[in-house]
Amino acid sequence: MRWFEVLAAALFTLDATGSGLAVAVVSAARTLPMLLLGAFAGVLSEAVNRKRILLIGQVIAGLSSLSIAVLASYGVAQPWHIGIAALCGGTVWSTEMSTRRRMVGECVDGALVSRALAFDTVTNSITRLIGPIAAGAMYQRVGLAGTYAISAGAYAIAAILVAGLDYRQTSRRLVLSQVPRELAEAVSFARGHVIIGGVLAVTIAMNLLGFCYQALVAPLGRQVFMVSPTLIGVLASAEALGALAGGLWLTDGGPRLSGRTLMVGGSLLFLLCVIAMPLAPTFSLACLLLVIGGFGSAAFANMQTSLIVLRAPPHIRSRMMGLLTVCIGMGPLGILLIGVLADWFGPLLAVEITAVTGLVSVSLIGLAWRRVDLQQSPARRPLLATDD
Repeated sequence: MRWFEVLAAALFTLDATGSGLAVAVVSAARTLPMLLLGAFAGVLSEAVNRKRILLIGQVIAGLSSLSIAVLASYGVAQPWHIGIAALCGGTVWSTEMSTRRRMVGECVDGALVSRALAFDTVTNSITRLIGPIAAGAMYQRVGLAGTYAISAGAYAIAAILVAGLDYRQTSRRLVLSQVPRELAEAVSFARGHVIIGGVLAVTIAMNLLGFCYQALVAPLGRQVFMVSPTLIGVLASAEALGALAGGLWLTDGGPRLSGRTLMVGGSLLFLLCVIAMPLAPTFSLACLLLVIGGFGSAAFANMQTSLIVLRAPPHIRSRMMGLLTVCIGMGPLGILLIGVLADWFGPLLAVEITAVTGLVSVSLIGLAWRRVDLQQSPARRPLLATDD
C-alpha cells in the first residue's frame, strides 16, 4: 500500500495543481519523517517491543488512509490532506528498518541472513511492481476515494497479521535523557567502521540523487511519453520488476562478489539506466531500461541491510538501522530538489541532472571506500557476497 498510495497521491496532486513541484512536495512528505525520526526509531526499537511498534504503525497508517477515503467521498479532499496522510505513513515507515527489517534478519542463522534479506527484498519488489499498476488502474476507475478505501482495508489485514505474530524480545527501559548519548555512540561507531560508513554514504547518494526520479514518474508519463494513468503505473513498476528478478537471483546465492562491489556496482547500473530512461524514443524502451536498472537496485537494497545486520554488534544494531533510516530519509531533499528542477527545466532535464550527479557521487564514494578498505586489509582473501 505504500507504493499504491505514492502513485495515487501523485496522480491526484498533478490533476489538482498541474505542478511537478506540488507532486514532489507531497511525495517528500512521505519520506521526510525518516530523516527526522529514523535515528530515534532505532533507539526506541531497542527498548520497546518491536512487534508492538509494528502493530501500532499499521493501525495509524490504516486510519490515515481511511480519513482520505472519507474526505474524497464527500468531494472535499485537497492536496494538503494527502500531504498530511503521507506524513503519517512516513512516520510509520521511519520505523521500518529498525523494527521489521531487523526482525527478518534475526529470524535466521548468520549464514542465511543475506538470503533472508534478499527474500525480503523480493517481497518488497513484488509490492512495488503490483502497487503502482493497481493504483493507476484503480484511480482511473474508482477515483481517489475508492483507491484509499482499498488501502485502508489492506492496512487492517496487515494489523491482524501482526497481532498474531509469535515474537519475543528482551526489552529495556527507555530513558529519554540518554537518547542523545546513545545516538552519539551510534554515529561514532559508524564513523570508525569502514563497511558501515561506506554503506551509509552510498545510501545517502542514492536516496538524494537516484531514487528521487520516482517523484516525477507521473509528469514524465503524462508530458514526455503521453500515456494513460494505467500505463504510468506500468512505468512506475518497471524498476520493481527488475528488482524482483535481481532479488530472486540474490536469494539463490547470486554472484560471488564482495558486498562493496555489489552495492556500488548495482547503484551505478541503476543510475545509468535512470539517465537513459527519459531519453528513450519509445515508452516500451523506457520501461525496459528501468527493468534493467532494477537488477542494480536489488543489489543495492540487499547489501544495504545485509552488511549492517552482519557487521553491527547486536547491542547497537537497531541504532545502526536507525542511522540507515536517516540516510534513506535524505530522499525528501532529493525529491524537493528534483521538483524545483522540474519546474525550472521540465521533468526530463530534472531527472538527467540529478541522476548524472548521483552517478558521479557514487563513483567517488566507491573509489574512496575501496582505497580505505585496501589500506585496512593488506592481506586480502577471496570474498563471499556478504564480505567486504
